[in-house]
Amino acid sequence: MTNRGRRRARTGARTPLLSPARRRAVALASCGALVATMTTGCWAEPSAMPAVRDFLIAWQVGNYEAAAGRTVGADRRQVEDALGRVRQQLDAASLRLSLGTEVEGSGVDQIVKKGDEADARFTVKIDLGENGQPWEYPGLMHLRRVGGKWKVVWNQSIINTKLKPGQRLAVVTQVPKRSPITDTQGRSALREIGAYQVGVYPGQLADPQKTIDQLTRQTKIDGGRRLDSERLLGRVRSAPPQTYLPLLTLQVPTHNLLIERLTHIPGLRFQGVRAPIAPAYAPELIGNLGPATADRLQQVGAPYQPGDTIGVSGIQLLQQRRLAGTPTVSVVAQDETGKSTEQLRSWPGQEPQQVQTTLDPGYQRHADDALAGLQFPASMVAVRPSTGEVLAVANHGTGGQNFAFEGHYPPGLTFGIVSAEALFSQGGMKQSTETTCPGTVTVGGKTFTNKARPDSSFANHFAASCKTTLAQLSSKVDAQTLLREASQLGIGKNWGLGVPAFTGSVPAPANDGDKAAAMVGEGAVQVSPLAMAMVAAAAYSGTWRPPYVLKDPSTAAQAPQAQSLPPESISNLKKVLSRTASRGNASGARVSGDVVGVAALTTYNEGGRPKTVSWFVGSSGDRAFAIAVEGVINTPALAAKFLGG
Repeated sequence: MTNRGRRRARTGARTPLLSPARRRAVALASCGALVATMTTGCWAEPSAMPAVRDFLIAWQVGNYEAAAGRTVGADRRQVEDALGRVRQQLDAASLRLSLGTEVEGSGVDQIVKKGDEADARFTVKIDLGENGQPWEYPGLMHLRRVGGKWKVVWNQSIINTKLKPGQRLAVVTQVPKRSPITDTQGRSALREIGAYQVGVYPGQLADPQKTIDQLTRQTKIDGGRRLDSERLLGRVRSAPPQTYLPLLTLQVPTHNLLIERLTHIPGLRFQGVRAPIAPAYAPELIGNLGPATADRLQQVGAPYQPGDTIGVSGIQLLQQRRLAGTPTVSVVAQDETGKSTEQLRSWPGQEPQQVQTTLDPGYQRHADDALAGLQFPASMVAVRPSTGEVLAVANHGTGGQNFAFEGHYPPGLTFGIVSAEALFSQGGMKQSTETTCPGTVTVGGKTFTNKARPDSSFANHFAASCKTTLAQLSSKVDAQTLLREASQLGIGKNWGLGVPAFTGSVPAPANDGDKAAAMVGEGAVQVSPLAMAMVAAAAYSGTWRPPYVLKDPSTAAQAPQAQSLPPESISNLKKVLSRTASRGNASGARVSGDVVGVAALTTYNEGGRPKTVSWFVGSSGDRAFAIAVEGVINTPALAAKFLGG
């Protein structure tokens, strides 16, 4: 169990201490709102009513000195302190007080007077957080006429009728155990690692503000992110003083230097733990957990608090509320030891739910092994053509970025799958159509080159990476046909995937040269490995299906409809890709007879610098995949390693 105040919605700091003149001005302004029906003024004394209202107004606006001045029966400093601590003990965003209760109008008077004694009923409404319901409850105070003037007889129960002498209010938060992210076999995709929980015993802090200020100054997490010191201090002040309050969890060895710095701050306590908080594989997709810094809280929102361990990337962040649930928050009255505790109000939270992915641990292991040890950044996606399930997501040397889903690369001649589909379905061609492969060809002012080859079938020239063949054939399809075929194969569509992904982009060609460049996957055409894996999947099954990685019905409802492709064009496309894998540029991947695909190497400029990406896009049975490597490498060999692993 951890203890904390709810997240507060505020634009500034706590209600500041006001000067006496300013307090009187604020009190009089508030008084005008509450006693507009009175003709005798706020400070008149014809009855007990003004005394009650003046006390409530002063309490509400934070003029505790004035409120205490309307009381008898206790030291005024004691009254000031008790009233002033209510906001701190509840980490309240606001406190509103009003005469009367919910039974008003049912025959119960707001103030019942008997001689020089009176009882007044009022209502307390406290905002505990932006996402929680306000805590509203009836209050009762006793008054006595002293020297002709009505005074509030101070008692701790004025704050809350159940609050006994020596007790304080506190906010207790029960945080449920976070649910796991699982693979397609229902096993957790997380692994257990060592960490330190950093926290405090609030009642043992000599100076809570000093401790929290030092903690937030020292805590720079993941690129300089900081904790929100004001809100963290609110948690500490509102928590039961005798109970350990975790403030953040730091992983070992990732945060070793920070842990060492924090050990020098008086009042901090460290508890070693082992917890399943690190991704076992596909970390760029699964995501990581970390402390709730100020900027991260803007993403996940209430009811999470500074220092909470929350999802900070990937699925852990995107599915934070589902995986973590929401806490059960209770307001309690208790003595300083915590032995005498009474719950005053509770707001039940939501239970966490696991998030199941489509990742297959076997395929994932093969994908990771295929990319292991490469000297270049590389990414890979494997999918199931018959369903659209993402089976594996591997990234190597990408700096924590999920380039497998979000990479922006020119596809080069792997885009020939799309172009060939357009030629077969709209261009009147077949895989056996006789074509030429000159060494150089110019279309619309753009020149394309490759090794010249004798006249042969389209399938043979495709297998031999004849860029000039496709560039010449661009005249057989118009720009709209090419764009339509790309869209039918999912490029540029909104997949409704539920996680960030680049679906690709094929800008409308401005002229014949741009169209020829698009046919060979150059110019402004960009794709991600996932986009090309889905193209390969469609070439295998004859139907483009939207990819999905989360087994969540709400996500599936947002996905586009599957798109069936013409059977005859798919038949021709399969023969072309089979020829490419058996005799052409993808032959190194042919570990079995059903492997089809295409390899490509394309050079482009990024930020004024030349870059190269090596591709393999293909399938083997009911598994399609795409590999992109930011360098010159034998991608068919990587494909063979994946398929034969």
